[in-house]
Amino acid sequence: MEAIVYERFGGVEVLALGQADKPRPGPGQIRVKVVAAGVNPIDYRIRNGWMQHAFPVTFPVIPGFELAGFVDELGSGVTEFAVGDEVFGHSDTGAYAEYALATHVVAKPAGLSWEQAVALPIAGETSERVLDQLELAAGETLLVHGAAGVVGSVGVQLAVARGATVIGTASADNHAFLRELGAIPLAYGPGLVERVREVAPQGIDAVYDAAGKDALPDSIELRGGTATRIVTIADANAAEHGVPFSGEAMADPVPVYEAHARLAVEGGLRVRHAETFPLAQAPKALELSEGGHVRGKLVLTP
Repeated sequence: MEAIVYERFGGVEVLALGQADKPRPGPGQIRVKVVAAGVNPIDYRIRNGWMQHAFPVTFPVIPGFELAGFVDELGSGVTEFAVGDEVFGHSDTGAYAEYALATHVVAKPAGLSWEQAVALPIAGETSERVLDQLELAAGETLLVHGAAGVVGSVGVQLAVARGATVIGTASADNHAFLRELGAIPLAYGPGLVERVREVAPQGIDAVYDAAGKDALPDSIELRGGTATRIVTIADANAAEHGVPFSGEAMADPVPVYEAHARLAVEGGLRVRHAETFPLAQAPKALELSEGGHVRGKLVLTP
């Protein structure tokens, strides 16, 4: 099968479109004929070697955690799916490929496009996990760094649904979008602490860092000098600040996938789609992702 593979850490130059053995499903797994693979910032962070503490890899690597496609083959013990079913979820073997194995997948609703479906797994599971870690409650105020990104914007929506007041940092071009999601938008960068205090004189109860751009010192200051109730999913230097890095996925994200699929079909959860690329253009998609200014989900089509 065709797949994107890299055999050393580095920039997009280490990525190559090549041939790999088609994987065979083990017990409890299915093989998916990939229709769409999600591109995420974690993909380039792992490829650069920045995330070995949380996501150690063994070369060669096929990147990609999110997939949507058709069930192609069943492993032993799998009874909830049949060959030909449309599914989406988490890839066990790397989604930047024609075929991938998966354990945690759910049926794709007919009302959900492939692009919408493949945008849900990481953003939804990550944000539910972080909000639970933060113990966010109704009536509290949450600061979200990188609020207009796919993960951040899902976090904003889920926090608003929990009854929280949400302040989100983003570039000025994305402020209208954040208002539509129910957040108070603010520009990131120098002076952020003062800007946050102006709109939240009562203080910040919790911080969700989905940006990873040196946002933790300001976050600690806004929390009164403490690193409590701050979680990052993007800053590899989190430990230096005493802030937990949340990287370990839920043991069973399937209920979250199902709930978010229902919300998306009903219009209660929005994820913007930015652009779709053929598999061979994965380096271009990852360059855009690494640039940090993509407005929506980047998708690959093997």
